[in-house]
Amino acid sequence: MKCVILQPSFIPWRGYFHQIQIADIFVFYDCVQYDKHGWRNRNKIKTPLGTQWLTIPTSASGSYEGLSIQEVTIAKDNSWRRKHLASIEQNYRKSPYWSQYKPLVESIYANDTEKLADLTCASTIEIARTLGIEHTRFIRSSELNAIGEKTDRLLDVLQKVGADHYISGPSAQEYIESDKFERAGITLEYMYYDYPEYPQQYGAFEGGVSVLDLLFNVGPEAPRYIWDRKHAEINTKIPFVYESL
Repeated sequence: MKCVILQPSFIPWRGYFHQIQIADIFVFYDCVQYDKHGWRNRNKIKTPLGTQWLTIPTSASGSYEGLSIQEVTIAKDNSWRRKHLASIEQNYRKSPYWSQYKPLVESIYANDTEKLADLTCASTIEIARTLGIEHTRFIRSSELNAIGEKTDRLLDVLQKVGADHYISGPSAQEYIESDKFERAGITLEYMYYDYPEYPQQYGAFEGGVSVLDLLFNVGPEAPRYIWDRKHAEINTKIPFVYESL
């Protein structure tokens, strides 16, 4: 059983959904330290003036040090929801599939939960289903009472969900202790991203933006620019790199 473990992110880019599509079980890694300046509460959209951050304001009593992702709360002032929606509409209302996916965006922002992870996990699942990903099962690591540090905690999660095949992003090679996977009898693979450009508004192509950009611009063809491509493969010896369309 193939498993992917990733920290929850806010309306993430297409590579995140590629990993969801590959997985039999996808674990939102919400039991680890919250990174204040990461992707947990923000992402980018494209505008005529370049990329723009959409950031969910969060609140904590004092420092975020020692606070896990699952514990982070959203600031009580809800004006950010209105501002986000206005920015998205302003920059995408002329895109080919704006009308089709506008209800999806409104649904995401209608979720008035207090916890950041509740919002980001729910919206990610909603987008995944919109992209046609039906087979993947989702779970949050906080539900598993995972123990250990770094590689040991990953292995604990994998063993608790019954996975024998772990697919990780390339940056994890810096800290993963691969020998521990071998001893545990779990296959370890690394995924590399190499996606084609797609029709996009506002000048030069920008790939590092939210998947919403892809949906608004190519609509139901979105999987073609993520995973539904000729000669796609993944194995233990070569990087996960796709040929161009």
